[in-house]
Amino acid sequence: MLVLPEDDANRQLANGFLLNLDTAVLTRIQVLEEVGGWREVLDHFDSDHKADMNRYANRFMVLLIDFDDRVERLQDAKARIPGHLTNRVFILGARSEPEDLKRAGLGLYEAIGSSMAQDCRDQTDAIWGHDLLQHNAGELARLREHVRPILF
Repeated sequence: MLVLPEDDANRQLANGFLLNLDTAVLTRIQVLEEVGGWREVLDHFDSDHKADMNRYANRFMVLLIDFDDRVERLQDAKARIPGHLTNRVFILGARSEPEDLKRAGLGLYEAIGSSMAQDCRDQTDAIWGHDLLQHNAGELARLREHVRPILF
């Protein structure tokens, strides 16, 4: 599984997620370098990862973007994913931006990411149910269905 973050804050969230995984599965997930914007995430996916997704049928990808309080952003992003890859590409992120997660008192980015992983491990929504993250419920359910057996 590859994780493509929009910015450094999203990269830190992803790295925090890794901190809560068993070392035996760390080779199954890689956090890529941030690319600088939600559109850049989609452009980078299209130019650098789509062909490999076609080549490697067991590859999954998580695109970490800021939703910038735009409810249509998920649909806009999903429209850029080819239909045959939609079951292996997941789009997640803060409703506004990750900085708001810190301002809401959820902790440092890596601690928030670790809590996200714990929720996935325990099949709970302690952190994912937060107002700034609950919009991810549909994507998170799909992600848990496909990758939970691989990572937990």
